[in-house]
Amino acid sequence: MTTNVIMPALGMDQDTGTLLRWIKHEGDAVTKGEPIMEIETDKVTVEIEANATGVLTAITAGEGDEIPVGTVIAQIVEATRLQPGEAPQSIIAAMSVAPLLHAEDETEHRADSAVPVSSPYPGARKGAFERLMPASPLARRLASEQDLDLAGIRGGGPEGAVLAADVQAAMAGPERASAAIQASADDRIAVSRAWQVMAERMTASWTTVPHFVLMREVDASGLAEMRRRIGLSVEQRAGMRPTYSDLLVKLVAAALRRHPRANASWIDGTPRENREVHIGLAVATDAALVVPVIRDADTLSVGEIAQRRHELVERANAGKLTPSDVSGGTFTITNLGMWGVDAFNAIVNPPQAAILAVGRIADRVVAVDGQPAVRPTMILTLSADHRAIDGARAAQFLAELAGLVEEPWGLLA
Repeated sequence: MTTNVIMPALGMDQDTGTLLRWIKHEGDAVTKGEPIMEIETDKVTVEIEANATGVLTAITAGEGDEIPVGTVIAQIVEATRLQPGEAPQSIIAAMSVAPLLHAEDETEHRADSAVPVSSPYPGARKGAFERLMPASPLARRLASEQDLDLAGIRGGGPEGAVLAADVQAAMAGPERASAAIQASADDRIAVSRAWQVMAERMTASWTTVPHFVLMREVDASGLAEMRRRIGLSVEQRAGMRPTYSDLLVKLVAAALRRHPRANASWIDGTPRENREVHIGLAVATDAALVVPVIRDADTLSVGEIAQRRHELVERANAGKLTPSDVSGGTFTITNLGMWGVDAFNAIVNPPQAAILAVGRIADRVVAVDGQPAVRPTMILTLSADHRAIDGARAAQFLAELAGLVEEPWGLLA
């Protein structure tokens, strides 16, 4: 029996994956469930397990290749089918390598958005993948909207893939496009696939989402005292001391429950209610900014949030996040307070309605009963998508959160 090994789809919007490395190699014996390769998508890096037991053969993709989802990149042959002394290469010649598609409607969708070109992948059948011009989904959409031919745009991505920035350069006219093409490769900073996709998505958000920003300085005395009070008990139960981010996840989740519009998403031209509260935490890694998600945050204790956050950050830094770790977020928190930042504006993470930027806690002079006093305060900045939530509703949510930060006693147990 021969089993195909394909480039898997790990997300609904994934078109391609990058083969980072082969854990097993041509001719190696593999066992079903054993990791055989490591791939990178636009969100995560994942080890892919063997889907059969046998000998790994017919490898057609090299490390670093960006490959369309569904393409067969190797095969696993039962050892009983191998003849004594038969070389893996002779098996390769006898095997038919063709990409597998998950569904016919997906095939048609990919074909409609593709440009007829020769497939760079050996054995690809005629149709969707053979016609797929290497390009990011956003680049294809921009090119289609501007009636530009992707085949005529020089790509700056892996294997010459066309990125959104390449399409935008072409849209700006021949002079800018020519200058972009002539830029020295030596000046480019090597970035991961995740970084490229992050850049495209943030560009799309900043240029298409009607942002507005609300800022509020809040007294953090209660928050600091609560962290001091419950820190030891949480540490004893969860094995770690909660951070201010952990406390804020709990408070934000409670505020979102009371103001569900801030927990909404803008999808297909209308705001959609999210029944669950899944809070993403922006984490800077060497590869890119990632946003792992703490699911059902409103139902978790501070200790459970701290433990989950610790696990996610460890996996993020090790490049071991799974698709479920980074999907389904309904609201995002980004905290730069640990870097001494007082306040900043964050970019909304579509399709979410809003994102909260958190600055450092610092002693500042404030008015207390009409007299100057020094208090620890923090600045909370809410960036919101005006299509999903208006200023009044966003202000109500921020006021609710400010009240919880200043008087957190009833929630942070």
